Amino acid sequence: MKRIKTYEGQRVIVVGLAKSGLNAARLLKKLGAKVTVSDQQPLEKNSEAQELQAEGGYRVLTGKQEPSQLDAGFDLMVKNPGIPYDVPLIKAATDAKLPIITEIELASEIADAELIAVTGSNGKTTTTTMITKMMNQERQAGQSAYAGNIGVPASQVAQKLTDQDTLVMEVSSFMLLGTTEFHPHIAVLTNIFSNHLDYHKTRENYVRAKMRITQNQTADDYFVVNFDSEELVGLSKQSKAQVVPFSRMAKTKAGAYELDGTLYYKEDPIMAAADVKVPGDHNIENALAAIAVAKIEGRSNEAIKHVLTTFGGVRHRTQYVLTSEGRQFYNDSKATDIEATEMALKGFKAPVVLLAGGLDRGYTFERLVPFFKEHVKAVVLFGETKDLLADAAKKAGIKTIQFTENAESGVSLAYQDSEPGDIILLSPANASWDQYPNFEVRGDRYIKAVEELAGKKEEN
Repeated sequence: MKRIKTYEGQRVIVVGLAKSGLNAARLLKKLGAKVTVSDQQPLEKNSEAQELQAEGGYRVLTGKQEPSQLDAGFDLMVKNPGIPYDVPLIKAATDAKLPIITEIELASEIADAELIAVTGSNGKTTTTTMITKMMNQERQAGQSAYAGNIGVPASQVAQKLTDQDTLVMEVSSFMLLGTTEFHPHIAVLTNIFSNHLDYHKTRENYVRAKMRITQNQTADDYFVVNFDSEELVGLSKQSKAQVVPFSRMAKTKAGAYELDGTLYYKEDPIMAAADVKVPGDHNIENALAAIAVAKIEGRSNEAIKHVLTTFGGVRHRTQYVLTSEGRQFYNDSKATDIEATEMALKGFKAPVVLLAGGLDRGYTFERLVPFFKEHVKAVVLFGETKDLLADAAKKAGIKTIQFTENAESGVSLAYQDSEPGDIILLSPANASWDQYPNFEVRGDRYIKAVEELAGKKEEN
């Protein structure tokens, strides 16, 4: 950890706690800042605020967050990435020209480790995990660790790493909006779809946020980009870094690509695409992005192949759960948008019984109709969007359409609608917040129901 002097004596307000805010507050105090924390959860229900209050040395504000909280005077705001910029407290800070950063900016400032950062609409977590595992192969010194949007606070991990280590950071568009000096040595952009427009307001804003991952890179750095997208080919020209492409469609041979069933880096064959353990074309793209990073870092083909043939997927992301009576159960609870469910469905050749549904964000599901036609034999639907998904299923000609209360109650119905050789897949195509605190809880409850039905524990 770098012992920077930037925050000594600075008055900093940390807005929004949870794990990242809690660790940011502790790090700022360690760096000599005068820290105030503000969280809308009442103190009696707020374990993080209670911890900081018990530790002492913090001003702790809980309950309704009013612009008047800024009256004490601050030099900096560290904002939870999920809090929109148009809420009154944040808007007041913006109007007052108070600098606003997110926790990943703070983490990158104190990180001694080499920094690799991964963003994109989909595939971030799988790609981040693949890269971390590859970076831990053939090391002579140090270790590779992941952090960020993957669920581990970056400010916590960065403190523990040295200049012998590698920090692989998954970063969301929300996080990137709060960066000014963030400078990864290798930046990865997996793809861009039209996500989170309720937060960013326009697609242009969303794309701009994603591109902040490379804004401070130089010619000594690397920008790994998906060249199957013409949009990303164009966006890559904005970067000052060395652009290293990857392409599942072999649109370029200048980086990592798939050709005739083989994964290559430049002219060097790495392995058969069919040997990648996690299913789906989207995971071939993730693997290619990881291969590009691993080859930049000098890893051997054998090390790369070892990771890609043994890594069975990240929890809640097209995660194999178990097989029972010839049915394979998969948990893709992280599929909180249509594109993720499209990708999951494309990954399976066997017939799929799909469990889907969740928070109504105001869009319909016609885009799923061709994927339903090609891959899905029956659907079990739940949540606020169940009727909208049923409309898409009817248009696709699916005859077996069932409704249920939630993901876990749908497991037995999905089993009844299946036969040996089928895939039973939870891939909701929607956020979870109408029924669950987050997608992890949704996936965990689904897995528990699968285990109870099968009478055995998950196998992955």
